[in-house]
Amino acid sequence: MYTEEDVKKLANEWKTSPRWKGIKRDYGAEEVVRLRGSLHIDFPVARMGAEKLWKMLSEESFIRSLGAMTGLQAVQQVQAGLKAIYVSGWQIAADANDALQTYPDQSLYPYMSAPHLIRRIVNALRRADQIQHMENTSHIDWYVPIIADAEAGFGGPLNAFELVKAMIEAGASAIHLEDQLSSLKKCGHMGGKVLVGVSDFIEKLTTARLAADIKGIPTLIIARTDAHSAHMIRSDYHEIDKPFLTGERSPEGYFKLDGGIPYAIERSIACAPYADLIWCETSTPDLGEAKEFAQGVHEKYPGKWLAYNCSPSFNWKANLSDKELHNFQEKLAKMGYKFQFVTLAGFHTLNASMFELAKGYSKRGMEAYSEFQQHEFALQHEHGFSAIKHQQFVGTGYYDEVQKTIGQGTSSTVALAGSTEEEQF
Repeated sequence: MYTEEDVKKLANEWKTSPRWKGIKRDYGAEEVVRLRGSLHIDFPVARMGAEKLWKMLSEESFIRSLGAMTGLQAVQQVQAGLKAIYVSGWQIAADANDALQTYPDQSLYPYMSAPHLIRRIVNALRRADQIQHMENTSHIDWYVPIIADAEAGFGGPLNAFELVKAMIEAGASAIHLEDQLSSLKKCGHMGGKVLVGVSDFIEKLTTARLAADIKGIPTLIIARTDAHSAHMIRSDYHEIDKPFLTGERSPEGYFKLDGGIPYAIERSIACAPYADLIWCETSTPDLGEAKEFAQGVHEKYPGKWLAYNCSPSFNWKANLSDKELHNFQEKLAKMGYKFQFVTLAGFHTLNASMFELAKGYSKRGMEAYSEFQQHEFALQHEHGFSAIKHQQFVGTGYYDEVQKTIGQGTSSTVALAGSTEEEQF
């Protein structure tokens, strides 16, 4: 049973904690307590990550992140110095989904694919932490925040509710939802996007917050709008949407509209109290548009945190000079863009690096592979890259210690001793 004291404690936390300043809930503390169940189960990876992310966003000018497609890509990112990991729905669709398929970014994959990739990433980071802890030599914090893509929720509010819960259970620190119609969801840089009404999107954001509250985790919610480039919407009844409707209908019956930054601003202002960060998906890396959007949101909600997709869908060199590229993110940060990320970094580095090696190997054989290996040695020498010792990297030494502990030091079947890695690396 829950008590009145439980309800008062939660309500007081929402009222007094800096974490919840400016966050609106359309439900009360008693409703959350009533839905939690009698046994509290904590999710420490999600909790610690959410607390770290909120602290970093509060104290630092901005946070950089790259999209990881695998657990070991995430390990490389953390070892290289990144403070957060991004889990992209696009990348899951392409090559990290439970259907074992290659899909475009149209919500075609099984919806538990994202929680499963999050769990895989957490497990890879846990292994790196175990190895480091066992060796007792370095001090990398492997449990960095994981920011994950919940797309448009894969259905209605209850579908989104279960998805967000699963993401938190897997270890997500933050999630983002977008204001597209889930059954027709597309990559923000594709055509044919259909928006939902503002009130429908707020309902999804409320769903995500409720899921996190029931779990007892201070998950950060990012609200993404595709209003900049969308030209259709499912409904025409919301007052915010009405000024942007053209009066035309699509052959499918959707209402046509004029998208753009002004529309994105209006929708974001409506959603801002329900989210920790606001993200406007754009079509080019345009600082003028970024400034216009930031000023529009901050006029109503000063200091509201913003997110920016430094997308591989942009041709960066064609849009910006070397000088502009050098300080692009710092300029965004001054506008309030606190979380800046490259969504598809994992996809592009995985494919480009393998293609480059395969191209050389197909023509020059082991000479090409040796050149690649020497590059790994250089990374090891100059930056501490550790995957060159691949046996140790994945935990062979850790399991040797497990085996020696079981045998009290008498095991003759440990794996690293006498290995080629021990002799040559």
